[in-house]
Amino acid sequence: MTAVLVVDDDPHLLRALRITLQAHGYDVTTAADGHSALLAATQHPLALVILDLGLPDLDGTEVLRELRTWSQAPVLVLSARHGSEDKVAALDAGADDYITKPFGLDELLARLRALLRRTADVDVQPVVATEAFTVDLGKHRVTRGGEDIRLTPTEWKMLEVLVRNPEKLIPQQQLLSEVWGPAYAKETNYLRVYMAQLRRKLEADPAAPRHLLTEAGIGYRFVP
Repeated sequence: MTAVLVVDDDPHLLRALRITLQAHGYDVTTAADGHSALLAATQHPLALVILDLGLPDLDGTEVLRELRTWSQAPVLVLSARHGSEDKVAALDAGADDYITKPFGLDELLARLRALLRRTADVDVQPVVATEAFTVDLGKHRVTRGGEDIRLTPTEWKMLEVLVRNPEKLIPQQQLLSEVWGPAYAKETNYLRVYMAQLRRKLEADPAAPRHLLTEAGIGYRFVP
């Protein structure tokens, strides 16, 4: 069974999500605050985390940043915060998707399936090397100067889409749809945030990138 951790301080929502997810075949662990969530995450091998931002002890973004120091499990953020700055902050902290309350359970389940598909293992994948960094698609590993570079799951997925299409211009809408889903096809600010992060981690000169290129207003291109 697919193990999911659900973190929310609303006992009614927590119970509803547990019942719904269990009915769809998920192995569900729940937590009502940030400290309990981090403890549960260390005690259970997780395939996915559903995380509320408005927790009583820690802000959800703090939980997310701590989780990201040792776990690459995909994280779907739940929040009553509708502002784009909150979405960007959560994504920047390592979230893979974001859904605002109230939400439909069918949409939530679809988002979970999409996240799990993104992280599914692939049997044989190539290694792509540039002058600045090397990407091992099979091992989900990026190295620079012989040192491992830690990427968030969303950073990895964005890099993976580009690396699998060398020299090809990937339109903004396509990249957004493949990494975040069709509902995010107009959220171009996500791309700017994550591309800047990837360049800081991978390019020799992030201000003058040689491998992760922008076609202004159109899309992005990976040049080996």
